This record gives sequence, structure tokens and C-alpha cells, in this order.
Amino acid sequence: MLYAFKYNINCKRVNPLRIGFFVYEYPPRIVGGLGTYAEYITHEFVELGHDVSVFTLNTGDLKTREILKGVEVHRPIIADASNVLPIFVTDDLKKWGTNIQFFNDIFIYNILSATKFINELIKKEDYKFDLVCVHDWLSSIAGIIIKNETHIPVVFHVHSTEWGRSGGHGSEVVSHFESATSQFADRVITVSHVMRDDLIRHGWPETKISSVWNGVDPERYNPNKYTPEAIEKIRGKYDIKENENMLFFLGRLTWVKGVRNLIQAMPMILKEYPQTKLVILGKGEEQKDITETANRLGINDKLVCRFEFVPEDERILHYAAADVCIFPSVYEPFGIVSLEAMAMAKPVVVGAHGIVGFREQIVPSGPSQNGIHVNGEYPADIAWGVKEVLKDSERAKIWGENGRQRVLQYFTWKKVAEQTVRIYHDLQ
Repeated sequence: MLYAFKYNINCKRVNPLRIGFFVYEYPPRIVGGLGTYAEYITHEFVELGHDVSVFTLNTGDLKTREILKGVEVHRPIIADASNVLPIFVTDDLKKWGTNIQFFNDIFIYNILSATKFINELIKKEDYKFDLVCVHDWLSSIAGIIIKNETHIPVVFHVHSTEWGRSGGHGSEVVSHFESATSQFADRVITVSHVMRDDLIRHGWPETKISSVWNGVDPERYNPNKYTPEAIEKIRGKYDIKENENMLFFLGRLTWVKGVRNLIQAMPMILKEYPQTKLVILGKGEEQKDITETANRLGINDKLVCRFEFVPEDERILHYAAADVCIFPSVYEPFGIVSLEAMAMAKPVVVGAHGIVGFREQIVPSGPSQNGIHVNGEYPADIAWGVKEVLKDSERAKIWGENGRQRVLQYFTWKKVAEQTVRIYHDLQ
């Protein structure tokens, strides 16, 4: 049970909260940026003196209840109803085809998590939750059920939207869950100002919506921790010589990330800077397109693709080894990868046209400049941005140092957690 007061690591008295935290992915199961966010923010909540109970998906081989670094984690074991759902669901969901299994997992995870939260933790074990937060549509069903059954405030965290991910051609079912949860929730928190504006444009209740940026761990992402030998080993792995430039892209290989346009930009970059290679780390539906585009452009010898999940420590070494990090997204509500590159003191070229939160992270001019804004839809613009960085290595180094300072000032997980908790306290 909670005590009247707790103390955080700086010995400041805090008003503790007990938080129900519903998220589709959580360690050791991390798929993308949402899992990274969940891991770091829950640990920061605990460091600040709050109690957190996470409900997340179980792949079948994970513990159903355990404590991880002070965070209570619940993973109900799901069952397969994929051949039942199409009997009574909408035509839209029937179109999912083999992806109906994914919807099944999400649906069952939400139902079991919400019922365990209400019937076991609250009714049997007498947990007194101050609020519940649900993350994206992937946990929205649980939020709606809990709102129906309890008086606990619900906060809907929106990291992306179906219309944004799909270019306006996504699932009506998913869009409905997003919209309905925005109406049921007591507050909505999203990840950037540009994303807040987009939600309002789509009719979401403006007075409910707050923006809180994501963060990065500047101690783990610290360029001073990585030796020249370790960096040289990474560059050697890809046969990148001392006099060559290493360009680096990390992310899901899907259309919104602009990676195909980056491939098409490479001939323009190589024309002026032939001693350059691009390293791509990631998995996704565009793997075949990337390979075919590189073949068609004749740049296979200038491109290294690792279509696989790479552990975080090795990913950090790639940032350390890179000369320029490039993330030319055309839709990116926030984008943690740019913060990781900034924390590693690397200049960054980012997409900044449309619903892209990168432009709130990267300063493109002036004494605090730490990178370049481009339109990720246009290969020529991406090429221009990369060449702007490559033309002056000393200036690029200063931009990288500026980026790390900007992370320390605005983008640590502690700052993110403190801002989020202030919004949570408004609901008490």
C-alpha cells in the first residue's frame, strides 16, 4: 500500500500516485519506439516515488506477473479467437486477412488485462489506483472498459494515429477506437505540438489535449563511453575506411520513414562525395523495395542493409561510428531515433514536412543549429541536406555537440516523467 509521502532520488517529497499503465509492448518484448518509451518512462515514474502496474502482451513464454526494476508487470496469457472474430465483426475487420491474428492478440490482451485489473487488483487485492494511462489504440479497449466499470481517471497517450500511419487509408475499426477513446478519456497526451494540432484538426477535443515530448537516456547514449577501437570495429564490419563517410539510418522499413527516398538520394550524394556508404538497420515491408531500388540505381557497393533486430548496445555503437544520421520521415509524430543521434553528438538530417515531430527537436539554423530540415518526400532535398553536413566536417562536429546539449536541456526521461506527472496530478 502507499504511504502518505515518498521521497525521490533527490530527497524531495512527492505526492505519490498509483498508476495503471497499459501498453502493447514492454521489456523483454520490444518492437519499436513505443516499447522504448514504456521502459524508460515507467522506471522514471518509480524513481520519482510513484507505483506503476504495467499490463502488456504475453507472447506465451513470459511470466504473468513479476517486478522489473521496481515496476509491477502483468502479462495475461491470451487465447486464439481469430476464427471467431470475423463472424460478428465489421466488414472492415474481415479485410484484415491473415492480420486478423494480430487484432485477435490485441483484443484478447485488452479484455483479459482490463478484467484482471478490475476484478483481481482492485476488488480482490484492494489496490487504490489514482489513474490509468493507455497507449495508442493498442490498449484503448482496456481504457474504455475501465472507464465503464470504475471512477478512475483515464489518460489516453497518443503516439501516432491510424490516418497518419496509413496515409489516410487505414482501418476504420482502428480509427474508431482512437476517436472513441479520445471522447471517453479524461485527458489526452500526445508527443509533439505538431501532433496536437493534427488531432485537433481531426475533431478531437482541444481542451483535453496536452503535448509532452519523449526523451532519451544521455548516460547510456554518451559518446565519451565508446572507444575508438569499438567504433573502428563497427566501421570495419561494413568495410568503411577512415577516409569514407558513414551515413546511418535506423528504423522500421515502412513508407512513412522515407527510406526509399533516401536510397534514391544516394546517387546525388555520391556524385559529390563518392567516398560515402549508407548503413541501414531495420526490418519492415519495404526491404524488397530497398534492395530492388539499390540494384536499379547501381549503388549496391555503397549500401549496407541489415534487415534484422539489432540489440541496443550495438545500435548505439552505430551512432558513434556514423558521420551523419538521416531520418527523412514523411510522418513521424515524434521520433526517438533523432534524440539518440543527438545524444551521441551526431549531426542529423530529418524530414520536417507534414506531421513530423523531428522539426521540434532539430534546430536548422543559428548558433544552436544541430542539423538540417528537409522534405522527406523529395530525394533531391534529402541529398541536399546530407551534402550540407558533409561539406564542412568541423561545422558538423559543432552541430553534433549542440545536439547533445539540447538533449541535456530538454529531452531527458526525467524531464518527460516530471511533465507527465504534472498532468496526471491535475486529474486528482
